[in-house]
Amino acid sequence: MSVKKIVLGVLLSLGSLTIAAEETVKIDYMPEFHGAIRARYEADLDNDLSRFQVRNARLSLGGRIAPAISYFAQVDLCNQGKMQFLDAWGRLDFTQELYLQAGQFRMPFGVEPFFAPGNYLFSNRSFIGKQICNYRGTGVKFGYAFSRLPLTLEAGAFNSAAMEDHTVWSKHFSYAAKAEYRLSEFIFSVGYETIAPYAVRFNNVDFAMAWKSGRWWLQGEYMNKHYCSIPDLDGTHSWVLFADYSFPVRFAMFNGASVQGRYDGMTDNCNGKPDFDGRVTITDAAVNRITIGGTLTYAYKKVHADVRVNYEKHFYHSNTIYPKGFDNLLTAELVIKF
Repeated sequence: MSVKKIVLGVLLSLGSLTIAAEETVKIDYMPEFHGAIRARYEADLDNDLSRFQVRNARLSLGGRIAPAISYFAQVDLCNQGKMQFLDAWGRLDFTQELYLQAGQFRMPFGVEPFFAPGNYLFSNRSFIGKQICNYRGTGVKFGYAFSRLPLTLEAGAFNSAAMEDHTVWSKHFSYAAKAEYRLSEFIFSVGYETIAPYAVRFNNVDFAMAWKSGRWWLQGEYMNKHYCSIPDLDGTHSWVLFADYSFPVRFAMFNGASVQGRYDGMTDNCNGKPDFDGRVTITDAAVNRITIGGTLTYAYKKVHADVRVNYEKHFYHSNTIYPKGFDNLLTAELVIKF
């Protein structure tokens, strides 16, 4: 058989595989709309203060418009009274394993930072998810999901400037990489990130493990931040441990319930933003926290509503001055996800 016939046969085989793949992928040019609304009441038990908030009013749209092309965009219409544009990206699937994603999105690093408001187990995010690693970026990432291994790899490069301004030129980028491995009921994750918000570079490492079985969900995560550009600051250690137990109920319209407990904390943390004098100092004091809560859920097809109550107790080091609402806090909220 000639080389020409062999090459032709290979091309025809690849073509047939592509057609078969296209026939199995659902294509719909109409976008899918999703959203999450979190309305809450908070009480500062130490200062006899309280307030109402719309913590999130997120709306997203996305879809797959070709076998190898998908897209996603997301905006928060009300984040404590402010509007935020969050995500806008497109994705090309080269194969079932390999993809390229470009645009604005959350950097591939950490586990807690990827929880969406409609999926939170607690009213307030952990210190890891809010103070330590709450970063989106504008850039590109590659992902590879092994077909014969329960292993997924992601890595990307992003602008160092804040995501609100895409016009800034830079000599150095931010980078992030993450690996996730699933073994039966366990999920293991490791990650590395080097970022430079406000021209101050941090190197972060992350380790996480989760166990989900039946009604139980247990998870722990540790993150370390090293300040490359600020030798006078010690590195920041942060951690979170939580447990969630869910069960069915029959109460009014509710058909599910769950109870949660969490312990998280951090040492002194710096967000890298200079103060009025141009100095970069500690912005978040070292603190530990215990959170307990319960949730009633009404689930109907792909829609659910949660009524959640949480109590938080913060434990600061001595002589720490902290803002209102960051010691003994009681929160009640209604979460609707669709």
